[in-house]
Amino acid sequence: MALRLLTTTRGIARSYMPTIVRKSATMTVFRGFATKKYTLDHEWISVDNGVGTFGITDYAQKALGDVVFVETPTVGQTVEKQEQVGAIESVKAASDIYSPVSGEVLDVNDELSNEPSLINSSPEENGWLAKIKLSNESELDDLMDEKAYIAHCEADDDH
Repeated sequence: MALRLLTTTRGIARSYMPTIVRKSATMTVFRGFATKKYTLDHEWISVDNGVGTFGITDYAQKALGDVVFVETPTVGQTVEKQEQVGAIESVKAASDIYSPVSGEVLDVNDELSNEPSLINSSPEENGWLAKIKLSNESELDDLMDEKAYIAHCEADDDH
């Protein structure tokens, strides 16, 4: 769907807008795409303009079961990559949450305190945990892309 939307947007820009506007509109569309990466511990992070939004993956929420409580980091907190920054409790188990990158916590998903089930219904969209201003973007190089993450999950399922 996103590719179809991009094609449509670019087609309209080319057909009806002057060249200068067309080029800036196209650049804005491309600038809006975020990079999504995954950790071995089943966290995801989507980075846009140096700010990463992160949470747990759909695979992780399925393994946990119905989430009943979420502890998020504190806004303003400085975190290190792989540092424990919170926890998730479900009817099956409790699990620590680790930061996928180093940086400063800019925002947390306050909706999770009243509705922790957002993690089950929308783990990689509405169930995000926190936003971090990255202090070292090269840390993203150590994380997996979607293809590698899927292979990692399949390997976990085989064991």
